[in-house]
Amino acid sequence: MKLVLQRVRRASVAVAGQDVAAIGPGILALVGFGRDDGPGFANGPVCRAMLEKTLDLRIFPDAAGKCDVSLREAGGELLLVSQFTLYAACRKGRRPSFAAAAAPDVAGALYEALLATAAGLLPGKVASGRFGADMDVSLVNWGPVTILLDGADFAGRGA
Repeated sequence: MKLVLQRVRRASVAVAGQDVAAIGPGILALVGFGRDDGPGFANGPVCRAMLEKTLDLRIFPDAAGKCDVSLREAGGELLLVSQFTLYAACRKGRRPSFAAAAAPDVAGALYEALLATAAGLLPGKVASGRFGADMDVSLVNWGPVTILLDGADFAGRGA
């Protein structure tokens, strides 16, 4: 799994011109699953560690303006948006290859499981895009702060 985290003042997702999700201050997380992320991955230790890291990174300002507050501590929201293109291979040619991305049926099930886990960890503060849809994602990146988390960096350790 790969996550691109963006600290946002606000973010939203629309599908076919209809708003499907919106958050205020928090994190927009673009989520991609790879071929190595099997059916049980979303309930496994790597996925859990990455989600916990997302919620606990101290990237929000404290009273003095120093980035020393986590999403949980700040009371912020989390917007999860599926994005298989995080697994694009662009080394050869001009057309990206997405062969490293998980198959849509596997990725869809993983995404739903991830949403359920996130909702349990951050009750009432998790929103999501629509898996497989052509989405319009809008955001105001705050900072800007953008962080990449790669599951390969979490494998074999507790994070």
